[in-house]
Amino acid sequence: MLPDNVSRIVGARVNDPGAIAAAAARRVRATSLLGEHGKAMIIAADHPARGANGVGGDPTAMADRFKLLDRLCVALERPGVTGVLATADILEDLLLLGVLDGKSVFGSMNRGGLAGSVFEIDDRFTGYDAETIAAMGFDGGKMLTRIALDDPATPSVLENTARAVDELNDRQLIAMVEPFLSLWQDGKIRNDLSTDAAVKAVTIASGLGRRTAYTWLKLPVVDDMERVLASSTLPALLLGGEVKDADAAFASWGKALKQPTAQGLVVGRSLLYPSDGDVAGAVDRAVSLL
Repeated sequence: MLPDNVSRIVGARVNDPGAIAAAAARRVRATSLLGEHGKAMIIAADHPARGANGVGGDPTAMADRFKLLDRLCVALERPGVTGVLATADILEDLLLLGVLDGKSVFGSMNRGGLAGSVFEIDDRFTGYDAETIAAMGFDGGKMLTRIALDDPATPSVLENTARAVDELNDRQLIAMVEPFLSLWQDGKIRNDLSTDAAVKAVTIASGLGRRTAYTWLKLPVVDDMERVLASSTLPALLLGGEVKDADAAFASWGKALKQPTAQGLVVGRSLLYPSDGDVAGAVDRAVSLL
C-alpha cells in the first residue's frame, strides 16, 4: 500500500475519527445487489477478526493489513465486482480510501468463535449489529451459524442468529446466514461438507427468525449442490473457502450458479490470495462465471 494511503487512514483515525462517518454518509450506494450480469460478486475479508489469518502454507498471510487492503482495492476495482463483506475495521479503512462507491456493503456480525479455540462454537456477536449497519448505510449483515449437535452452546448460537435475522429484517436489510453442520474432531471444530449435512444446515437456517423476507444464505459448494440448493427458496450466495484446486473450484461454482436460487458468489481468500499472485486475474475469472 502506498505510504500516502496509510498516512491518510492513520491520520484520520488519530485526528479526525468523525471522517469515517462522514465518508459513509457521502458514499454512493449500490442501486442493486446484483451486477449487470444479474448476479452478485462479493469479496469477503472478515477472516482476520476470528484469528483465521492463514492462506495455504502461510499462517499469517492475511495479518498484513496493508497488503490485504491493497488486494481488496485491486479486487473492488475489477469490472463485475458488486460488493464487499468485512468487519468494521476493514470497512472503515476502505471508506477512508474512497473505494466503496457503487458497491453493496455487508458487515460481519459474529466473530467471537475464534478459530481453534475451545469455545469456537460459542460464536458471540462481537462485530456489527443491525443498528450500526443501518446507520452506516450498508446493505446487510452476515452471521456464521455453525450447528454442532454435540455442543451445548449451539442453542445460543441459533438464538443469537435468529435475533440478528429479526433485527435486520425489521430494517429491510439483508440477513446473510452462513450455516454449517459442525462437529468436534480431535479437539477441533470441523464443518461437515457432505451433501446430507449441507441440506440439514440449510433447512435449519432457513427457519430462523420471525421473518425471512430479507434472509439470504451463504453456502459452501458441495457434492450434489442441486439438492442442497433445492432445500430452500431463500436466495443463496456461494462461498469460496480456501481453494486448493482452482480449476475444480471454478468448475463447481459455475455449475452451481445455474441453479435458480443461486444469486452469486461471496469469495475471499481464493481470489485475494491466488496461488499465482494475480488478484485481478482471479477476480476476472470468477466474474466470468456470472
